[in-house]
Amino acid sequence: MEQSVRVGVYGASGYAGLDLVEILARHPYVDLKFAVSNTYAGQAVPHTNLTYAKTDAVALADVDLVFLALPHGVSAQVAHEAVEAGVAVIDLSADLRLDTAESYQEWYGHEHPYPEMLDAPYGLPEIHRASILGKRVVAAPGCYPTTTLLGLYPLLKHGWLKSSRPIIVDAKSGVSGAGREPKPTTHFVEVFGNFSPYNPGRSHRHVGEIEQEIHKLDDSVGTLIFTPHLLPVDRGLMASIYVELSEGHTSDQAQELYEETYSQEPLVDVLPPKAQATLRHVVRTNGAAISLTPVTPEYLHITSVTDNLRKGASGQAVQCFNLMFGFPETTALI
Repeated sequence: MEQSVRVGVYGASGYAGLDLVEILARHPYVDLKFAVSNTYAGQAVPHTNLTYAKTDAVALADVDLVFLALPHGVSAQVAHEAVEAGVAVIDLSADLRLDTAESYQEWYGHEHPYPEMLDAPYGLPEIHRASILGKRVVAAPGCYPTTTLLGLYPLLKHGWLKSSRPIIVDAKSGVSGAGREPKPTTHFVEVFGNFSPYNPGRSHRHVGEIEQEIHKLDDSVGTLIFTPHLLPVDRGLMASIYVELSEGHTSDQAQELYEETYSQEPLVDVLPPKAQATLRHVVRTNGAAISLTPVTPEYLHITSVTDNLRKGASGQAVQCFNLMFGFPETTALI
């Protein structure tokens, strides 16, 4: 029997935090010591025997690792304190995802308080598994970047995209992606029976993160055109991706490429030809589903779907946790 890892969760009452606690509660190698929520302190934590604790009521000395499901700007401070205390960190916020302080300031509008922490590996296991193994600090990706990058990865890895041509991503997320704190645009009466874009073009903060990871794989590709939409559903995320292929590759060859690339990935399902990925393939699961539609020989449409709170956040964080501590990667996830 593997020895249990003592774990604490900050931001445990948010939507991603709630899913994270649910997964950790059934993880055979996790001893969940505390769940932090200043808002709901004293109330019962679902799926556990704990009650929510305030930040100043927990001790980093009591844990080996913390999951940070906190807002950007707040998370970096807790991450720094944890590292200083010798505690491992998985950060679900944006605070450790970007590679430079300049990029962070460009996309998040303020200086990064601890730029020396921006060397954390990017926690998308299907692409960066080797860099996550055994690490003490990992930056868990955002839900839009996860879904988009999984949809593009085989083409980027093998150089199938035409140089300098745009990548168009038409993405849609359930309302939980906006967080648990109420906002005027996420009230039921605003969302029900409606469907709306937000932060279109190149203004969404995840553009920087997506481009950063795209260029690590293929720096010859053109502009990312990314438009997210708010779906009138509670959870689930779909990225419809449109690309132009380079000479020597045709869209009808892509199916074999994707199936081969993901053949050993238990949490990525490449659907058969003519099938279409839908939210029902992934909601309340920790995996992704991908379908491919040849448009013309040079144009390919990719549909990539995830549960924004699972593979897009909490499930992926636990996948990283398993790699960091040497547990089977899908423990508690399938």
